[in-house]
Amino acid sequence: MKSFALLCTLLLAACALHAAERNIVFFIADDMGAFLGCYGTKQAKTPHMDALAEDGTLFTRAHATTASCSASRSVIMTGLHNHLNGQYGHSHSFHKFGLFPNTVTLALPQVMRLAGYRTGLFGKNHVSPSSVIDYDVEKKEKSRNTVQLVDSAMEFITAGDERPFIAYIGASDPHRDGRTDEASPYKPNMFGNLPAGKSFPGLGETFYKPEDVFVPPFLPDTPTCRAELVNYYQSVSRVDAGLGHLVRRLKEAGLYDKTLIIMTSDHGMAFPGGKTTVYEPGLHVPLIVRNPYAAKRGIRNNALVSHVDLTPTMLDFAGGLDAAKNAPKKIVDAAAWAKAKGYGKEDNLGKKHNKYHGRSWLGIMEQEGDPTRDTLYASHTFHEIQMYYPMRVIRDEKFKLIWNIAHGLPYPFASDLWAAPAWQAQWKQGKDAMYGFRTVDQYIHRPAFELYDMKYDPDERKNLAADPAHKATLEEYKARLKKFQEEMNDPWVQKWEYE
Repeated sequence: MKSFALLCTLLLAACALHAAERNIVFFIADDMGAFLGCYGTKQAKTPHMDALAEDGTLFTRAHATTASCSASRSVIMTGLHNHLNGQYGHSHSFHKFGLFPNTVTLALPQVMRLAGYRTGLFGKNHVSPSSVIDYDVEKKEKSRNTVQLVDSAMEFITAGDERPFIAYIGASDPHRDGRTDEASPYKPNMFGNLPAGKSFPGLGETFYKPEDVFVPPFLPDTPTCRAELVNYYQSVSRVDAGLGHLVRRLKEAGLYDKTLIIMTSDHGMAFPGGKTTVYEPGLHVPLIVRNPYAAKRGIRNNALVSHVDLTPTMLDFAGGLDAAKNAPKKIVDAAAWAKAKGYGKEDNLGKKHNKYHGRSWLGIMEQEGDPTRDTLYASHTFHEIQMYYPMRVIRDEKFKLIWNIAHGLPYPFASDLWAAPAWQAQWKQGKDAMYGFRTVDQYIHRPAFELYDMKYDPDERKNLAADPAHKATLEEYKARLKKFQEEMNDPWVQKWEYE
């Protein structure tokens, strides 16, 4: 048996000598906030994320553009804000949102293939249609066993091929699931964990105690919430275990120093106040990157970067980005592609796209910041189809403005967040009960504009929009937000005029 293992190791090493350079692994968690060890939350046990950050670059202020699964992933895979790419909300079941076919010109698997890469997707995708987001190899498993997920991807990664690869690995953790822990008096959601302290095969679970977990300030510090966080952090640690297994397998295959590793999440944690909102706990995400060709390690970069930057960055790493045009060097002929796919004149293909909304941050990975990246934008419209609540956001070093376009409506809840025991416990106490530092009523009924001082109030506790002392600031940021919407062809820009 030892001889066989040695032979396998030697064969992998031999293959690695001839393996292509400049490979990419994009590892994305589901509903995981930035409350991690390497981001200062020491109660979260994430040793492998922490180690990758020490061996690469940790972006301290990375943001999603929308805290909704499909909509966020559509931005990641196209480099276009979802108000324009067409993926306004969930893609599956009756929700039925999807990318406009003309986004094919900028879509991640398409442009990487033209750049000479073989493409593979493993785990969660959640973006439609498959004709636009089509990888050479696809295994859309929904297993919570992140080690098995990585092993599935490694079959593709180590396949004998002279071309470099991009492997998109989508974990299902730490998304909520449909089960509750009936053994607990608080009936917390299981977050994909096995009952009775069991572990997935080949994966040593990390367990937490209610008194030891970190309670983010936007959440209520209650026994019910702590019981939920115990399960959430266990699921986060399972993501960490999968990342650690990925690093080990890449090293064994001799590919660790030939592969760019990007680790992030689609958006923040699945608690009211995080997921589906445009508050910082919903948009602030982890972004840990190891570029094997970079000279400096352990960089903490404070630039304001966004998910809209990811596809152009990966394409830049692959040598396929025309930096002057901010577009692929080789581009899909959208008209010929649509004809080949059977689209006709009656089909709505959407606007044609010839450049990305985001821009590559590859060149700043060894820096501690970038003064040219001083503003972020967010664009949320739907989560589930019944959850119409469009919000637009501008945020810079000083202030953050949220425009709640449908502010006359009560804030809608994702089905899993409405059922969350942490929310229900406060909801049942009445509208004046505190949920974090907001009342239940304040969370549900929101004003047209919310203005926050991000330097002195990073938790977004005090809305300054109605403060006469900040009237000029409010008008300035409203004008900047409207200008952005006009430049980005946001259909909701019309709401400035007639609502």
